[in-house]
Amino acid sequence: MREQDSLIRKDKAKLKEQMYLIEMEEWIEEQYNINYERLRLEGGHALSPEVKRQGLWQIILYFRKMREIAETVTETEVKLTLPEQISPKGNRFTIEGVVDIIREKNTTTMYDIKTHDADYVNANKEDYIDQLNVYTHIWQNLRNERLDGTAVIATQFPRAIKKALDADDDVRMHKEMEKWNPVIQIPFSQEKVEDTITKFACVVDNIEGREFTPPSLQKLQDRIRGTKQRFATRVCRNCDARFSCDSYREYAQVTNSFSGGFTEYINDLGNADEVENFTNTNAFTTPPPTDINDLI
Repeated sequence: MREQDSLIRKDKAKLKEQMYLIEMEEWIEEQYNINYERLRLEGGHALSPEVKRQGLWQIILYFRKMREIAETVTETEVKLTLPEQISPKGNRFTIEGVVDIIREKNTTTMYDIKTHDADYVNANKEDYIDQLNVYTHIWQNLRNERLDGTAVIATQFPRAIKKALDADDDVRMHKEMEKWNPVIQIPFSQEKVEDTITKFACVVDNIEGREFTPPSLQKLQDRIRGTKQRFATRVCRNCDARFSCDSYREYAQVTNSFSGGFTEYINDLGNADEVENFTNTNAFTTPPPTDINDLI
């Protein structure tokens, strides 16, 4: 009898857990659609149904994988500010960032959420170390609070998961979800904080001085660590200024990227996924609400 009661309690707990997950994912979808329409009305940009679907699945899979962290976050979207900085050329600027904080027992961890993939983050950790070091400096020295660790959460799921999702293969999906580790621990050190702030300051001076020197041709041809893409493909083809860039024009001339000549080059609309999204959005999206107040 006791064994039977125990099984019943376990079944009830399992059912309750399943109902909780269903309700959470329904809530996520509802909020996603509301936020999407609000952003679409504010920015005037829409997504094709497929891209919109992928965005929703990215959030749902993130919740499934990161549920433990998501449910233990003690402070969300904490704004960190380093004000009144002075650049070498006398320009004033402020460094700002938004992070999530988890306090557990005697430890405090700072998480910075990125829409990047984990392989890219792991291969380019130094790009994130400087940023998190500044956040750590603000947290520990300006806010006077303890910090025990920092990490990046890379929410973009791997291509293998996307393939399993497209194939509706639950077994493969489970296997790939087990392999996926979107949390990348980032070491922090206060030794180079001043150097990092100086780097920010130099960028500010370049912007204020209208100095926008493009990367070299060699840089455009280099493969980006953690990817199979060249810098020109991953970065330049998403830049609206690429057709007035000497380096990009030279890259187009010395590579086989534009075998069709000048016509193909000038008609290039950028990343193929972006072009498909733009085309599908205009072709298949039905007119949504035109007044943002309808969503409030």
